[in-house]
Amino acid sequence: MGVPLILFSLGPTSPAAIGHVPVRQKNVMRSRRCFSIIAIWLLALCFAPAAWAELKLPAVIGDNMVLQRDATAPVWGWAKPGDMVAVTFANQSQTTKAGDDGRWKVVLRELKVGDPQEMRITTTSGETVTLKNVLVGEVWICSGQSNMEMSVKRSKDSAKEIAAAEYPKIRLFKVEREKAAKPKTDCQGSWSECSPKTVGDFSGVGYFFARDLQKEIEVPVGMIQASWGGTPAEFWTRREVLEADPVLKPLVGRGSVLYNGMIAPIIPYGARGAIWYQGEANTTRAYQYRTLLPAMIKNWRTDFARGDFPFGIVQLAPYRYGKRDPACCAELWEAQLLTVKNTPNTGLAVTTDIGDVRDIHPKNKQDVGNRLALWALGTVYGKKDLVYSGPIYKEMKVDGDKITLSFDHVGGGLASRDGKPLGDFTIAGADEKFHPASATIEGNTVVVNSDEVAEPVAVRFGWRDTAEPNLINKEGLPASPFRTDTFRGVTEPKR
Repeated sequence: MGVPLILFSLGPTSPAAIGHVPVRQKNVMRSRRCFSIIAIWLLALCFAPAAWAELKLPAVIGDNMVLQRDATAPVWGWAKPGDMVAVTFANQSQTTKAGDDGRWKVVLRELKVGDPQEMRITTTSGETVTLKNVLVGEVWICSGQSNMEMSVKRSKDSAKEIAAAEYPKIRLFKVEREKAAKPKTDCQGSWSECSPKTVGDFSGVGYFFARDLQKEIEVPVGMIQASWGGTPAEFWTRREVLEADPVLKPLVGRGSVLYNGMIAPIIPYGARGAIWYQGEANTTRAYQYRTLLPAMIKNWRTDFARGDFPFGIVQLAPYRYGKRDPACCAELWEAQLLTVKNTPNTGLAVTTDIGDVRDIHPKNKQDVGNRLALWALGTVYGKKDLVYSGPIYKEMKVDGDKITLSFDHVGGGLASRDGKPLGDFTIAGADEKFHPASATIEGNTVVVNSDEVAEPVAVRFGWRDTAEPNLINKEGLPASPFRTDTFRGVTEPKR
């Protein structure tokens, strides 16, 4: 392809013109002519990319990336309309034709873990891009608001953690913050090897999850971080999904901006699944969150076209939310728990024992990442004997003035985290008035009662935003807050 010709006139430059002026002026004219020629080439070089560099890749397809193993791998970009594009990687080559808009996509056949390789992309116009140090392994998206965004350098023991973060087979990609009214096709960001130089600004939860996962499965792990503090879940949900549900339709006007700016640009990158730490911005609308969170999960699964890919949810840490009703947070916990109970291939990391009721951003992100990794190892990666969850309420039985509670995920048995009597249990009769209750472990059940309630009908556990209950299983994983009743909550619309 040619370079645009740009002409300048800096005064008379012909030999005839120069011959009619003094020698000194002739030298000046020659200098101007040289300058003019140099200017032409410099400007030509400035315009050259627009003229010949039409092959372009999205930011998420680049050096140091990790492609998902045992799965097809989409690779896409832009080229001159009508050009044939060939992608060569891992002993296979796929070709396609760029559309009228220049967009192209190929899908590589299932990939296997191996040594770092190069990916070569060529077009019939003669353009070539070579991507270096590409690995095949496990890819996860980590998203949410500030507690997912909170970096390694802001986490507990940050200096020690950063110094030890030499994991060249963990790769990190951070989508730069961007809001958009419509879905974007690209974002800002680049892949890097995990090292003390690169890990500090990355998500603490994302890094600690990747580190603990990689140590166990011993394959490369790629993490794509897309997070933004203070953002509600509707920001991360596609507009059409909000419009289609009567419960969510009121959110349309303020929703979707981060889905458009930060999720759409990485679709359809191949990923194993996602981990999600968000909800603080939705606590006053916790009942609505019961619908919103499952809808967002379905939205992502549909758009990434990976089936019901795994989705790990961090249950919020306890925190006193100012003047909000203390039950708002409890009802958000419930919405997260119900999502896991009712949505296939999801998991819950409970954090009631590792929070800070005075700080909405607790520094212990190591245990958060570890609990998400336990869930992934126990479910996604087939370690069937691994206890990966704390006790989850299953059912209750009324026996006189007592209620007996049974649980899933009791592991080696129920226990008290601090050796003290179980706390944060309340019990109520038909009047719906809850009273503090005593709770005793009996085998794999908990028996609850109160002298104030002769005929109990319901139990609640950890039902306030500052609750730090001590019921765990013997593997040390805490029980999720719950309630056995369906009384109208503080965030639930009037029936």
